[in-house]
Amino acid sequence: MARKWIPVREAQGRHSRQAHADLPEGTYEREVSKEGFFGPAALFHHRRPPTSWTSFEGPLRPRAFDLNGLNEAHASPWDAPSVLRNASCEIRFWKLAAPMPALARDADGDLLLFVHTGAGELFCDYGRLVYEAGDYLYLPRGTMWRLAAGEPTAVLMIEATGAHFGLPEKGMLGPHAVFDPALLDTPQMDEAFRAHQDLGGDHRVEIKKRGQVSIATYPYNPLDAVGWHGDLAPVRLNVRHIRPVMSHRYHVPPSAHATFVTDRFVVCTFAPRPFETDPGALKVPFFHNNDDFDEVLFYHAGDFFSRDNIDAGMLTFHPSGFTHGPHPKALKNMLKSAKPATDEYAVMIDTRDPLDVAPEAASVENLAYVDSWKTRDAAS
Repeated sequence: MARKWIPVREAQGRHSRQAHADLPEGTYEREVSKEGFFGPAALFHHRRPPTSWTSFEGPLRPRAFDLNGLNEAHASPWDAPSVLRNASCEIRFWKLAAPMPALARDADGDLLLFVHTGAGELFCDYGRLVYEAGDYLYLPRGTMWRLAAGEPTAVLMIEATGAHFGLPEKGMLGPHAVFDPALLDTPQMDEAFRAHQDLGGDHRVEIKKRGQVSIATYPYNPLDAVGWHGDLAPVRLNVRHIRPVMSHRYHVPPSAHATFVTDRFVVCTFAPRPFETDPGALKVPFFHNNDDFDEVLFYHAGDFFSRDNIDAGMLTFHPSGFTHGPHPKALKNMLKSAKPATDEYAVMIDTRDPLDVAPEAASVENLAYVDSWKTRDAAS
């Protein structure tokens, strides 16, 4: 049933009339909102950056992990280290040095593989897809598949446990905004796929269900389908094909960059876009309390303009319940950008249910990340 929010229309003190623009001089904006950025919101104007803490202790502290430090390559995706997880989402970071010797099948939920580095081929029930860095590979629950890595590959794996990935509603933007569905490539039953079917010997299928792996062994390659039809299949989408929603007069919220959605979390993509040009519009992300979602950002490539000392292959985790926003260095360009456009690619995962940090991620944590918002004038 539709929610009827408690009606409030109020304003006090010095404030702007437009969110994320025309801030009172010398102030910093903070948004407190419901349902991520879709529900009612209050916009506060502070005299100091709301992240100017001198210390931050406890489980809500912001965390950063250098996944580049997870160096061991695993032949099976089910051996890849878990990074963050809850009952509806599991995030792993998987490095693959050679073609997978066995097939995999996820019986727990849909899978989204984001290829951070590497190139090769995906073979599955439906045929063959070539993959490269920047590709999202969507695999419906129950699909049999293997990656034949042509070069060392690193993958951010996102599982929709017990659920399904879909596309976000684009509303008045229309169905071709952000990316045209025609860009979703499906596997082909081509000559290379048919040659792959003739691989001799025994073939193992590693099936994950409820976090446990069962193995079915066949005396032939079970990817032996000669055809298929229907409206369910794996797809490939590369980040370079994403055309971000933007406004030259208004800094749009992260939700406008949604790429895939499930019942309990959303996957967004930050891709290069022009900076806002209106003199009064914010040029950096606004401070916000995202109290309904945990926020995860995986940094793929480029210059991450709102963060200091963050490199490709790193992942940040901001639990719901505290204020966060741009680092002090980025705040210097709050109202005047130093260049005409961003040049970053990043994957954001916002989960409605709290995430737990896996031990493997804790082993590559940057414990100084929480202090990266400190400013010398915090007490002024």
